Amino acid sequence: MHDELVDHLTRSSPLSRGEALRVIQEVLAYFDETTTEYVRRRHRELQAQGLVNAEIFDRIEADLKYRAVAPPELTLRQLRRMVYG
Repeated sequence: MHDELVDHLTRSSPLSRGEALRVIQEVLAYFDETTTEYVRRRHRELQAQGLVNAEIFDRIEADLKYRAVAPPELTLRQLRRMVYG
């Protein structure tokens, strides 16, 4: 699985095959997160840093544009519903 990418990483970096495979698996798992899972996780993380909801939702809205597969633009109400149901 992903042999070409593993080969590329081992040729272009000091990673071993096993390390390259683990990196690929971690990256894929990170981007496998659904939009709702991402919004909920980021909300918890930013809240733990002491940010208030206005700042949190502004940051999440901006961050979503840079996901590998950007979701459609979400309203503040949609973001709040993902967090609070």
